[in-house]
Amino acid sequence: MATIVLDVNGMTCDGCVKAVQKAIAAKDPNAVVVVNRIVGRVAVDGKLTLDEAAEAIRGAGYEAQAAVTG
Repeated sequence: MATIVLDVNGMTCDGCVKAVQKAIAAKDPNAVVVVNRIVGRVAVDGKLTLDEAAEAIRGAGYEAQAAVTG
């Protein structure tokens, strides 16, 4: 499994966190998803590519792109 990290805009509550987790789980049920809505970051440890994870999150109604680090 590989870990990917995304910046996600628009998460404001625990319901948003659950929606993002559900969107990822629909694509990869075995993925481990860690969401920090305060900083707008999602880490996914699973089989999804960055593009697949971002697409799943966008499908849930949030903006998602590769996290900028450094």
